[in-house]
Amino acid sequence: MRLRLTFLIFGILGLFSMISTEKAARFTKNGIETDVLVVGGGAGGVAAAIQSARMGAKTILVVDGPWLGGMLSAAGVSATDGNHELHSGIWQEFVQALIKHYGGEKKLATGWVSNTQFEPHVADSIFKRMVTAEKKLKIIFNARFIGVISQENRVMGAYFDDVLGNGLTEIFAHQTIDATELGDVLADARAGFDLGMESGSQTGERVGVTATNDIIQDLTYVAILKDYGKGRDCTITKPAGYDPREFDGACSNYYYDTLRRKPTVDAQKMMNYGKLPGGKYLINWPIYGNDTYLNVVNMRRQKRDSALEAAKQTTLRFIYFIQTQLDFPQLGLADDEFPTADRLALIPYHREGRRVKGLVRFNMNQLASPFQYNLYRTGISVGDYPIDHHHKKNPAAPQHLEFYPVPSYNIPLGTLIPKGVVGLIVAEKGISVTNVVNGTTRLQPVVMLTGQAAGALAALASRKRLSAVKVPIREVQAQLLRSGAYLMPYNDVKPSHSRFISIQKIGATGLMRGVPTPHGWANQTWFYPDSAVYMKDLAPLAEFYGKSLPALGKDALSYDEARTVLRHFGGRSTESTRATRSGWISRAEFATWLDESLDPFSRDVNHNGDFTEPPRRK
Repeated sequence: MRLRLTFLIFGILGLFSMISTEKAARFTKNGIETDVLVVGGGAGGVAAAIQSARMGAKTILVVDGPWLGGMLSAAGVSATDGNHELHSGIWQEFVQALIKHYGGEKKLATGWVSNTQFEPHVADSIFKRMVTAEKKLKIIFNARFIGVISQENRVMGAYFDDVLGNGLTEIFAHQTIDATELGDVLADARAGFDLGMESGSQTGERVGVTATNDIIQDLTYVAILKDYGKGRDCTITKPAGYDPREFDGACSNYYYDTLRRKPTVDAQKMMNYGKLPGGKYLINWPIYGNDTYLNVVNMRRQKRDSALEAAKQTTLRFIYFIQTQLDFPQLGLADDEFPTADRLALIPYHREGRRVKGLVRFNMNQLASPFQYNLYRTGISVGDYPIDHHHKKNPAAPQHLEFYPVPSYNIPLGTLIPKGVVGLIVAEKGISVTNVVNGTTRLQPVVMLTGQAAGALAALASRKRLSAVKVPIREVQAQLLRSGAYLMPYNDVKPSHSRFISIQKIGATGLMRGVPTPHGWANQTWFYPDSAVYMKDLAPLAEFYGKSLPALGKDALSYDEARTVLRHFGGRSTESTRATRSGWISRAEFATWLDESLDPFSRDVNHNGDFTEPPRRK
């Protein structure tokens, strides 16, 4: 047997080479074995590792640096976008930990860009406490991914170089999760991927992208400024190439070039955009702020790090502009946040990287009209943020992308599984979505919940000794429900609702459907649990069982009529259905009756959301 082991030879040449079978055997002797290997300690990677370990899988999380949380902490983007009304799963646990730390939910609403804002180092400390509590989870910090261990199309683990000089570490795993920021593992595993924009003719999306290109979103090197008090002068050394005109239009206090979009905020409101607890300010200002266009995705590590220096310089120039031109000299780089020499974030905020070619490619049409497709039946994480792209720093990018309104949504499981590669699951921003859809699935809460689903899938695959593609979708979803996570993005049925699991199950079968509603910066889907049930709403039930509905009239369904419907489709009597009550049955109650009496959720679906077998009877 010959293993493909790609590793970086540090030295003058810096070349990639193939390791022979003999050399591989020597590495294997000192290798580590585990059930699940998670590469990357970002929002998705941490959630994946925690979920996997909680399900009993021996799990190793390898982190390229000293912090956990990725964009939420190490990249400094500590003002979360979206899912404020969709707290669930590990995302909810994280928010509750923040609330406890700061002493109340309102203490997190310090700026106007988000309802959940916090200091980056606090996020890191919370994640470290969470992972420490998991006995099945081992963390390896400061280890850089070098290459995958593979045989033909099967990923069998990966190996890493310790940045502290302790040499190579080789880890074998039944399932490997790529939770890197840019999809480095999937690329080395030779999984197909896309990078950049796809044309509308390729995706079916009509947003104004006429030709496929390699343009990605702008990235940002975030800084956290701290208010050191009136009278203090914290002005940094004037950066090379500084010209205030670079930031013309960032706010109304400095606006001269009227060809640029007119700003809608003054300097103080711009600063309050990302105001954090502790008298701090998140510097992640779009349009004419510190976004930078750089496509470093396919660069090797050393060249990538060198190129990213340009993004740091953009941020330093913007800080100098804030301190001098906008007259905030008392705001200096925080001395109690990032353990870096320049006090900037540990890593850049990458909004986009490689997107794997998965079993399913989730596009804008499917997101906008979920019930015209079946993918919602395979949902494993949810989001409610609109599609949001940053392209203002690259004049070659289309500047008038037409993103029509979308509702809240769920992400199909098939987006996590690469085509043609076994042993690999993808999380973070590398899931199989179009470039357009990445504009919403990239947000922190969604990435965290998708990572949790990746961990559940990996743990099940390892336990069953199956490839991820063969793990029943309903089993993954059932694990997530037990963890208090949404499958369907119902605003009005929280995980604390007494009938949450039944409503989620029935929603994921499509027998009772929610109402998707675009709604600004917090899109929605409503189940209306306390409303009445009408026969016209039950057409999916007849389709599911291949049998017409009983003739019961057009009025709200009574309890007796609800029992008649269940018997008509072969449902069994349960304690709930035997209860004698008058009046009409609510949607929440009827969903519970369907779940308990008919168990439609047990009917298997494939990754396209199509049912693969006849309905089962309890």
